[in-house]
Amino acid sequence: MSPSIRPSGGPDAVVIGGGHNGLVCAAYLARAGLRPLVLEARRAVGGCASTVDAVGARVNICNCDHIFFRTTSIAEDLNLAGHGLTYLDVDPNMVNLFWDGSTPWAVRRSVTETLDVLSATHPGEVNGYKRYVADTAPVAALLVEVATRLPTPANALRSVAGRRFRGAVRMARFARMSALDVARSYFSTDALVGPLMAMGPAVWGVSPADPGTGLGALGYAFRHAIGVGRPTGGSGALTDALQRSLEAAGGSVRCGARVSRIVTSGDRVVGVELGTGEVIETGIVVGACDPRAVLVDFLRDPPAGVVALRDRWAARPVPGGYESKIDAVIEELPRYRDLGPVTDTVSDPDDLLRPSSYICPPVEEICAAPGIVATGHVPESPVMFVNLPSVVDASMRPEGGHVFSLEALGTPYSLAGGWDPEGEPRRWLDRYGSLVEGDFAATIRDWRVVTPVDYERDFAMSRGYAPSFSGSPLSALAGRDRELTRYETPVEGLYLTGAGTFPGAGIWGASGRNAASVILQRHR
Repeated sequence: MSPSIRPSGGPDAVVIGGGHNGLVCAAYLARAGLRPLVLEARRAVGGCASTVDAVGARVNICNCDHIFFRTTSIAEDLNLAGHGLTYLDVDPNMVNLFWDGSTPWAVRRSVTETLDVLSATHPGEVNGYKRYVADTAPVAALLVEVATRLPTPANALRSVAGRRFRGAVRMARFARMSALDVARSYFSTDALVGPLMAMGPAVWGVSPADPGTGLGALGYAFRHAIGVGRPTGGSGALTDALQRSLEAAGGSVRCGARVSRIVTSGDRVVGVELGTGEVIETGIVVGACDPRAVLVDFLRDPPAGVVALRDRWAARPVPGGYESKIDAVIEELPRYRDLGPVTDTVSDPDDLLRPSSYICPPVEEICAAPGIVATGHVPESPVMFVNLPSVVDASMRPEGGHVFSLEALGTPYSLAGGWDPEGEPRRWLDRYGSLVEGDFAATIRDWRVVTPVDYERDFAMSRGYAPSFSGSPLSALAGRDRELTRYETPVEGLYLTGAGTFPGAGIWGASGRNAASVILQRHR
């Protein structure tokens, strides 16, 4: 390693942001012999993957279901089990409920068991589901393999050839279609189409009818191939284990350290400056946060060859947030009304409270939601994700109660009339209460709401929006937006990782590992 990469006494690399991708990237760098320093503005690592104390309990900042992370070898590579990480499997892995009273149903890890559920709840959809699984399983497997390697044409060709081209043609076709068209080519009712749209495009804040969203219709396939797991102790147990692994390998974390500027000299990085004025010298900087913040807010004096890139990012519109979350402690478990034949597919009715419940309006309303959000309003019947983490994980159970979380999609940053907990958020609780027996509101011991405004303030998410890679796997393979798909920028020593880079949002970690691979190739 050249002396310019390791300033005397300073870290070899500085990672801006202690979310799971930043920690993964830093841990791989540390295992390779570098001395990375993770700078986190908050008082603890984890970002949106963290678990915090609130309302008299431990609550997850975002949904606690982990799927994609367990497709990677990150846990084994970084010995996360040795640093305290264990997973609890969740099966059934989702329960689907509907505002219009459609028959509920559940997805099991096993395809056969899911078909048994559908035979009881939606017999007319069984054959379509069989076709769906047969067609999408190879696509999902290929997509996961492509995402867990550096997305280059050569690597993609190896993945495709290794699978004898299974899934490649269909993946290319789905990538150009809308998620709605993909789903409706297999299913005839909203009861099967709606949950796919809710866990795909609706989470991204876009309409499922938009062309290019087709791969968002793979949700059921991923749940069968991978399943759902939850870290014991909450989602933040993952990032806590990552921090311990990083530190055991010689890296370090510094919380309460807010970066204000990336320092450059000529066409290369030489350090970062904190809000206090302190400068930390280093030859490698990894932005593990919003790419726009890195390239526009932190890179104040870019080298001449980077001005055009910075201006392009500065001109991009900043979307408003589209999701809010309620955390509560409830004194008794909710009991859903009119579950119908799905109750006959489980041995214990409480099994249907273990997974997240996806509560969906008709598909036309899911498609219309982005337009409603753009006017500053929340849809009348928003998509909701509801889970009770303490049913699966006894370590999260507060004394005399349970943890309840509700995520409402389609909640704008600039809400008409402003954000008031007793306004829209209270309406969501009442709306949810209409699905359960008794007086749900009376069971709530304490609750809070986290709105897009809160996400902006507490997690540096501009306008409450969580950046996510918006390109397709094909665009990544083609190297479009190279700073997002190849993880490096024209500024020597400046790299990007995180949800804004390929493969995108969710608890995955592939971006962090891929970025570390690129850095090590450049600076061995």
